Amino acid sequence: MKKFLDQISEQVENAFEAAGYDRDMGRVTVSKRPDLCEYQCSGAMAGARRFRRAPMDIAEGAAQKLAGCSMFSEVSVVRPGFLNLKLSGDFIRGYLEEMRTDARFGAEPTDNPQTIVLDYGGPNVAKPLHVGHLRSAVIGESIKRILRWHGDRVIGDIHMGDWGLQMGLVITEVKKRQPDLPYFDPSYSGEYPAEAPFTVEELEEIYPYASARSKQDPAYYAEAMDNTHRLQEGDRGLRALWQHIVAVSVADMKKNYRNLDVDFDLWLGESSVQSLIPGMVRDMKESGLAYESNGALVVDVAEETDSREIPPCIILKSDGAALYTTTDLATLLDREEKYSPDRIIYITDKRQELHFRQVFRTAAKCGIVRPETQLVHIGFGTMNGKDGKPFKTRDGGVMKLSALIGDIREEMLSKISVNTEIGEEEAMQTADQVALAALKYGDLSNQASKDYVFDIERFTSFEGDTGPYILYTIVRIRSILNRYRSEGGTDVRELAVRAPQSAQEKALMLDIAGLSEMLEGAWSDLAPHRICGYIYQLSNDFNSFYHATRILTEEDPDKKEGWIALLSLTERILCACIDLLGFSAPERM
Repeated sequence: MKKFLDQISEQVENAFEAAGYDRDMGRVTVSKRPDLCEYQCSGAMAGARRFRRAPMDIAEGAAQKLAGCSMFSEVSVVRPGFLNLKLSGDFIRGYLEEMRTDARFGAEPTDNPQTIVLDYGGPNVAKPLHVGHLRSAVIGESIKRILRWHGDRVIGDIHMGDWGLQMGLVITEVKKRQPDLPYFDPSYSGEYPAEAPFTVEELEEIYPYASARSKQDPAYYAEAMDNTHRLQEGDRGLRALWQHIVAVSVADMKKNYRNLDVDFDLWLGESSVQSLIPGMVRDMKESGLAYESNGALVVDVAEETDSREIPPCIILKSDGAALYTTTDLATLLDREEKYSPDRIIYITDKRQELHFRQVFRTAAKCGIVRPETQLVHIGFGTMNGKDGKPFKTRDGGVMKLSALIGDIREEMLSKISVNTEIGEEEAMQTADQVALAALKYGDLSNQASKDYVFDIERFTSFEGDTGPYILYTIVRIRSILNRYRSEGGTDVRELAVRAPQSAQEKALMLDIAGLSEMLEGAWSDLAPHRICGYIYQLSNDFNSFYHATRILTEEDPDKKEGWIALLSLTERILCACIDLLGFSAPERM
């Protein structure tokens, strides 16, 4: 099904061509002055020099060819050469009817699907998920869903930090506290315990303690480094203990991500590519691209067009140790071999921009990825408190993600419980759904690259540009549809949308008609905030229509049935859009 704007543009392009001008002059855009017109074309001004004609004359010529066209209710020419367009109600009705009868609302999947690896999440094992992990998870999950809606094959990878010194620190502290565990006995040859010698709560306390102590105690730090080395060399006991660390951490991560309705196809960490590093480094050395500089192994990645200095990419430190850079390059090698992706997209804090620029250039220069593989980094801004600083707990600490989710859930529960018709169990389930909408919409409604202020009071409001407002709109529509059914109304699936009867209804219908263009833009720009902007406008225009129209008390059955069909289509589109954002709507609130 051709996009709404494309159909309009095609008609205007035909008019310019029929008037003796170039078709490309007829491209139409949504009007920035909705008080004057609905769509606009400025091609006459762009073609004035080309055809040596006054823009008004060119526009008048095209307008004459559009006279009598059933697509438009009004075509006018205004200075200095704009074509102002208003659409006929019958044309809009026909387009929405096609959308209504299509499972994807006319948004056809791509004919050329890509294989895409999406790297998002990025938590470290042995550490609790905190608010700093929120944006990667929420943005990544939405982009994954948008890409899949488009028809692409997407492989989501959490890419955990499960290797390196942090593991050595945890192992060292566990040994200090429980020295008699068999993992530390080099002569032990039996089966290691199936149950971990610590809980996730204990593990989350162990790491920060060990990290702080290592900075004050050189001997402790040296022991942690030694344990890290032994782990990476394959020490049997330390490997078994490390597996417990990973298993306990991942189980807790899955619970937290499940609460966010976020899931991954791959639960891989840095450890999964360690075996690839020696061969990769050898190839880089043999090619002559990697060389020693102050004892470290580096690759030059600076380019003449750089506006600022880009330092060499460090592959190995002077002591031979690998870095995040090394692991990321090995992971790229692994992904190329397993999936041959068209694109690999990373979603991280924007402060890692330089890191990924170095990694991408090194990967391309050293042949780690194919020349046609696109490497993309989406850098997101910081989630700040009302003071404009990174979001913290009241005592100044980093807030655990589970605590943040809990706070929002409690806030929503207190508001939903005001409705005495909703029982306790339903209220709690509804609070979970609305809290998730508040959290995700509050984040995704901002352009990813920008910092934003996390304001629980504002995000949980049922008014304004918020997730709860969107859900309230959906619930309102469902309530009307349920009342219509309970009063013996015709099966909604058999009803047809009618031509608009009011300005409010037409505005709502035009919003709906623009769905495909919006989804295409959200996909091409990897921009969930476009969906948020769309459904906020759609919700506003629906509520304006609702307040101006007596839907269920309308005595004309044709009018009522047309409105019910329109409401049903609006509800379906809103639900499809919030699913792309990663949340759903309750039946009532």
